[in-house]
Amino acid sequence: MNAYDAYMKELAAQMRGELTQNGFTSLETSESVTNHMNERQDDETTFVVINSTCGCAAGLARPAAVAVAEQNDKKPDYKVTVFAGQDKEATATMRDYIQQVPSSPSFALFKGKELVHFTPREHIEGRDINDLAMDIKEAFDSHC
Repeated sequence: MNAYDAYMKELAAQMRGELTQNGFTSLETSESVTNHMNERQDDETTFVVINSTCGCAAGLARPAAVAVAEQNDKKPDYKVTVFAGQDKEATATMRDYIQQVPSSPSFALFKGKELVHFTPREHIEGRDINDLAMDIKEAFDSHC
């Protein structure tokens, strides 16, 4: 492993930890994504954060996702994350389920295997964190 790869792996571990230390399951292989999605019942909800190393992930996406997932009255049954640029196969597999323009960071909410809400990067970056949190809250309130 070269110095750049080692640095990025260490950096990503901290960013992944922001979610996993708050109850998100890190899906790091294509198989883990497929297994998670195949085990879901039609009435079970899964909130997915496609994580990344960019500033809008650090300053907006992760904090908003954690706050709403912890504090909202209605919560998804499962909270998972894949890390774009790090867990490339897992991210590609999750994006196959999402079937939207690839975007990171981004949020997806599934009911069973059906995508019921998606927030792409362009609806995350440059926004007020409270507005972003309200978007997530509305999705949870509507579908969870």
